[in-house]
Amino acid sequence: MIPAWNLQGIIPPVRPGATGSDPDRSPYKVPLHVFVDGMANSAERLEIAEGLLQLRSQIHRLGITTGFQWLDGSFLENVEATEGRSPRDIDVVTFFEIPAGETETSLVAKNPQLFDHAHVKETFRVDSYWDVLGMPMSPAAIQQVAYWHSMWSHRRDGVWKGFVQVDLDAMQDPLAAQAIAATKAAFGVTP
Repeated sequence: MIPAWNLQGIIPPVRPGATGSDPDRSPYKVPLHVFVDGMANSAERLEIAEGLLQLRSQIHRLGITTGFQWLDGSFLENVEATEGRSPRDIDVVTFFEIPAGETETSLVAKNPQLFDHAHVKETFRVDSYWDVLGMPMSPAAIQQVAYWHSMWSHRRDGVWKGFVQVDLDAMQDPLAAQAIAATKAAFGVTP
């Protein structure tokens, strides 16, 4: 479960009521459909959530199914209340294992546009970044994970905030699509 937005319009970095050493903190690990249920609560947010699912479909077509995604940005904040606007996109870092028989180069060659930051942002409304998982965990890999965590643990104004982690498993996507369809029907939004 994702904690509710606090009065600052952000997800708290540590679940309310948890102690300082409690591991129930950001990134909050939730199934994809729970994320969609909790955050895709307007027509604009539904459109962004659909873009995320479309991007995930492209990722899965490359054979990338093992890993996880960190989700953040204005999509995870209550910018409608704090800034009087809808989120423009969702920020995503895809941490993934390279499928057997592939290399980073071969994956990019299969779908270069998927790795074109500007194209993905324009097409899917996803501010997308990539990070390869693997063993052994090198100092550079650890530094890269620490970079993303430190970037996403704070707003630009320095306020601590939380973010979400979802599994990359394609089996999660149909439930998320159903959640989007149900929310659209409840809002009277046409497909």
